[in-house]
Amino acid sequence: MAQRHHDLTDSAAGPAAPPVTGEALAGYLRGQATEFLRALRLHREAGGGPNGSGGGTADAVDAARALRRSARRISASLHTFRPLLDPGWSEEIRPELAWLSGTLALEHACESRLDRLLLALHRLSGATTVPTQTPGTGTGAGTAVSATAAAAATTTTTTTTTQRTAPRPGPDRGNLTVGAAKAGALLDRQLTLARARAHSTALQALGSSRFHAVADKVAVLASEVPLAPQAATTDPRPLAAAAEERLTDAVAALPLVTAGHPYNAEALIHGLSPDPAPHPQDAPWHQVRLLLRLHRYALEVLHGDDAPLGVRLLSAGQALDRHRDASEAAAAAAQAARTPRIAPATAYALGVLHADQRHEVEAARYAFQRSWQKQTIGTGTS
Repeated sequence: MAQRHHDLTDSAAGPAAPPVTGEALAGYLRGQATEFLRALRLHREAGGGPNGSGGGTADAVDAARALRRSARRISASLHTFRPLLDPGWSEEIRPELAWLSGTLALEHACESRLDRLLLALHRLSGATTVPTQTPGTGTGAGTAVSATAAAAATTTTTTTTTQRTAPRPGPDRGNLTVGAAKAGALLDRQLTLARARAHSTALQALGSSRFHAVADKVAVLASEVPLAPQAATTDPRPLAAAAEERLTDAVAALPLVTAGHPYNAEALIHGLSPDPAPHPQDAPWHQVRLLLRLHRYALEVLHGDDAPLGVRLLSAGQALDRHRDASEAAAAAAQAARTPRIAPATAYALGVLHADQRHEVEAARYAFQRSWQKQTIGTGTS
């Protein structure tokens, strides 16, 4: 059943609803700042600080994820509701929070990308074991993939396949199996090195004076939010509605008609281009993903834990996350294929892997189109 379109500016949406002012934003920011400080303390206790040796422990990883989560939400709220805040303060801290969130995300991105590519190689080659990596090259992220992960990859493949009605060209299993192990080892070396660099960058960032300045500002934010003078009597819902409108406009500019086909041959022709630059078709979709996140966080500001996200926003967000992951994995495979003097079988395996991930990009676009258009058709809204 299609959900009712949520009208952020409908003041009558609920019996005796209390007036919403800038205090709702202040409360949200204080809560996120408190979460940030709690995550920072847990990260240091887990040995994930600049002088710690346990940066790879599960507790430190969870704490770093919580740090990113809070930093993203604070930064996004400062962007969406900036007319309600002191402009000098918000414009000073917002890019710093974005820097911190992006820096902390790099290591996890490298780890996830390697897992995704190795599982895809395993699936495509039809091997009985996951492609092996060179001993000693991993840090724990890509040196082994469990049977559970392999089963998850099979499930994901089955789910994605149901979204396509046109057959995909099958790779030459013999040649692919020959090159899969070496391709996996090459990807493991490159992405493990990238992960190690990202880990070192994150540790340096957490020990820098720049980070300490950000943490000090967030600590102040936990108790005092520098609102603009008019915030106490200003309704933030029009600002949240504007964020939703920007999302709607960006989605309207996407080629959803093309994405409505589960096998987009035209897009794949461009996707297999040897040009090392980022895929030009991906940028608008990445922008929609960011705008969808801003819209979600704006709903959290207004409604807290009762934010009306609904199945539509959740499924659309998941599809765009898969789109981002597949496009970045395809770029990593293409980058590995440009390594000088690799064997032809290795290059062939990486080429098939790149094509497979671009197919996953198209499948994610199709899934997004299905979830988004279903709501539009069911309610007559966009």
